Amino acid sequence: MLMETSSAATGNDAEIVTLFERLALEAGRAILAVYGKDFAVEIKGDSSPVTEADRLAETIILAGLRARFPQIACVAEEEVAGGLVSAVAGDMFVLVDPLDGTREFVSRNPDFTVNIALVRGGVPVAGVVHAPARGVLWGGAGGRAWRLDDATGERRDIRVRPRPASPVILASRSHRTPETEEFLSRHKGCETRAVGSSLKFCMIAEGEADIYPRHGRTMEWDTAAGDAVLRAAGGMTRTLDGAPLTYGKCGGADGDWANPHFIASGAEGVGPIE
Repeated sequence: MLMETSSAATGNDAEIVTLFERLALEAGRAILAVYGKDFAVEIKGDSSPVTEADRLAETIILAGLRARFPQIACVAEEEVAGGLVSAVAGDMFVLVDPLDGTREFVSRNPDFTVNIALVRGGVPVAGVVHAPARGVLWGGAGGRAWRLDDATGERRDIRVRPRPASPVILASRSHRTPETEEFLSRHKGCETRAVGSSLKFCMIAEGEADIYPRHGRTMEWDTAAGDAVLRAAGGMTRTLDGAPLTYGKCGGADGDWANPHFIASGAEGVGPIE
């Protein structure tokens, strides 16, 4: 029975991403309920903040995923922080970041997101990124990416744009490094925007920006959903040696689930990327 269920899940990414959408929107509503009141901020062992909203959103998402697809392992940020890591057997699993951009959330900046992604064979093949404070959800699967307006229900397809001669470069709002500053200094003629969380991937996916260099530590749950949307929209995320960023790096030299530095980009064009 498990084999039949697993096979069905593997062949139906559309069903899975539909569930991702529903759970992300539900988690987003719970996050906004916390956002609208006073809340405590704790500091985890890695010096990152965590709030009631992070934990509540993760509980909602994991309960929904495990009820519908109990055979698919889920790796979620707050569970991992608490020492609970699901065994990942086979080449398919789900990555969950219930509140990406907690620093933005704490600062009352709307650049925070809910991220859920399906990984198969090291590739993020389906994912959703929901920005609750902005009322927008981005999704991607099967070579198609879209943007959903939470209030109106309007859905439209999105696609990366050809890279212009002066591309728009996105940089992290909360995690700038000397390497990032050096990258930006080599492209002084380009517009640079500071944006929080996985919104950067989505802005490239819908043609509002072109390049996102990340020379700093990230975890797989930080990037997988946005990366899935970007790839479905025609873009790509590559490590600094040019290889596609892969997922499932537990047990790596940089620590379990840690990403190397990378550059996310839209379509090829005349503008610089190096």
